[in-house]
Amino acid sequence: MRPLLIALLCSLALMPIDDLDAAPDPDRVLIFTRTAKFHHDSIPVAVATLHQLSAEAGMVADQSDDPRSFRADNLARYRAVVFANTTGDVLDATQQAAMEQFIRNGGGFMGVHAAADTEYDWPWYGELVGAWFHKHPEGLQETRVQPEHDGRTSGPAWPIRDEIYNYRRNPRDRVQVIATVDETRYNGGSMGTDHPIAWCRPFDGGRSWYTGLGHDAAVYADPNVRAQLRRGLRYAAGHAPDC
Repeated sequence: MRPLLIALLCSLALMPIDDLDAAPDPDRVLIFTRTAKFHHDSIPVAVATLHQLSAEAGMVADQSDDPRSFRADNLARYRAVVFANTTGDVLDATQQAAMEQFIRNGGGFMGVHAAADTEYDWPWYGELVGAWFHKHPEGLQETRVQPEHDGRTSGPAWPIRDEIYNYRRNPRDRVQVIATVDETRYNGGSMGTDHPIAWCRPFDGGRSWYTGLGHDAAVYADPNVRAQLRRGLRYAAGHAPDC
């Protein structure tokens, strides 16, 4: 064996394991799916989609419907928490405090659809999401989603067929709106000419991102919806400075 090769092998053998090049542990995302009221049949599809999009972004996603996941030591493992079609009162006071501290420590939140129909008695959460659910039109309806950036339209509108939420307030003055829906194209809208459906913002030391889309399982195959969710994951996890 050549002397140079022998010397190289010896140096590797003597090198501390910690000094060897090793891939860092990937960032993790917690997908939370607990429901205390309406349970969406689309949750398994939402979870599978978020798993796939997380993997594409180089992250690992864990799914749980157990509120005991909300402990400081466990949440510290994650870059972001996704509330995927959660409903009702899903966390007790101690678990809520752990979630608040997670965000204040720089963690991210991503809410999908019924995340806005969750925890009405927790004012901090209402601010985290940006707006609570008010009501929705009957059934699935077709409209168009208009992307937006800095208060201006950004790119062409795209069609959607889903359950379109009306919210208790228009969140525009508190958040960065990234998409609106056109109420003139369906029945039952109550927010008028400015109907935000997706938004984001820095919040309480961390990051918050929300989309009202995601009731119907079929929308998770829509490339536009998937692109929106991918964007939300990147922002919530701190992988992108702009949502």
